[in-house]
Amino acid sequence: MAPKTMKHSPSGNHIMDAAAQELENTDPETLSSWILMQQREKAPDASGNLTMLLTAVAVGCKFVASAVRKAGLAGMLGLAGSENVQGEDQKKLDILANDVFINLLTKSKQCAVLISEENDDPIIIDQAHKGGYVVTFDPLDGSSNIDCGVSVGTIFGIYRLREGSEGTVDDALRPGKEMVAAGYCMYGSSCCLMITLGGGSDVSCFTLDPSLGEFILTTEKVECPAVGKIYSVNEGNAANWNAPTKEYVEECKFPENGKPKSLRYVGSMVADVHRTLLYGGSFLYPADAKSKHGKLRLLYEGNPMAMLVENAGGLAVSGTTPVLELQPTLIHERCPVFLGSQTDVQRILDLHHKHGVQ
Repeated sequence: MAPKTMKHSPSGNHIMDAAAQELENTDPETLSSWILMQQREKAPDASGNLTMLLTAVAVGCKFVASAVRKAGLAGMLGLAGSENVQGEDQKKLDILANDVFINLLTKSKQCAVLISEENDDPIIIDQAHKGGYVVTFDPLDGSSNIDCGVSVGTIFGIYRLREGSEGTVDDALRPGKEMVAAGYCMYGSSCCLMITLGGGSDVSCFTLDPSLGEFILTTEKVECPAVGKIYSVNEGNAANWNAPTKEYVEECKFPENGKPKSLRYVGSMVADVHRTLLYGGSFLYPADAKSKHGKLRLLYEGNPMAMLVENAGGLAVSGTTPVLELQPTLIHERCPVFLGSQTDVQRILDLHHKHGVQ
């Protein structure tokens, strides 16, 4: 018996209710069975290749979840002594997570191109292992926080190869609205896998049951509240913000009517977006005078998160343009991101139009 649709509220009671239901549930729906059901209902003539690919992603998430839990004991915390293409110091777990996902995705024989935050260049899969999909991923988002026990996660987006393509970087340089699946896995007090199959599909949440070693469906249809009481932004950059961002944050703190919004900022995108999806509100990572194109990467951070939020009923924009409509030209291209509840993000959009800022 599958869990019912749950509308999320700031109380968080739905999480306890879902946990209680799972304790009594003798017919749990696993991620594998859910994927197969989606295939039968939406694409009965499909080959099952996407199913196999998503299964490989889930195995990678389980592996990284286990590694994150044991990192301190296994001596995996701290720096690895190298930098990634972004110029960021690589953690030992960054490299481990990246290797795991590359190996699992390659061995699934479903991928032709892989784009990872940790690799300077696209990974073109050899002919013996080549499939029909492109996967863009950040293997361990928020890893700068891992030494202090903050939630981290994996973010991924999946595209089909263009018709007739053998698999090139151009298959990845496409607007996010062309993705066939997107999701993230958060490694924290619980291990949650949030996934959507694109095309306006629902967003579903799975929680890893350590005793079973399986992701169990805990929320069948995640719905981002239409308005929220929380805003999430790194206010340390406030001096460099443009006018729309400054005005929006000022309105959050000092509204003309009602109570001010609460500021919550973890600094790990997966954790901040997860909270925004469940409780509503807004998440902002704007461009500013120091980072003129923003800091988040479009292909494996902006696009997957935008699809999840929009399919859950929210909005995701880069200013005046929907994130999912942006045309990337580089695999590590950056973009501003404003996402969350419809009402909150619409206000950000209106302020950009008011100030004439793209």
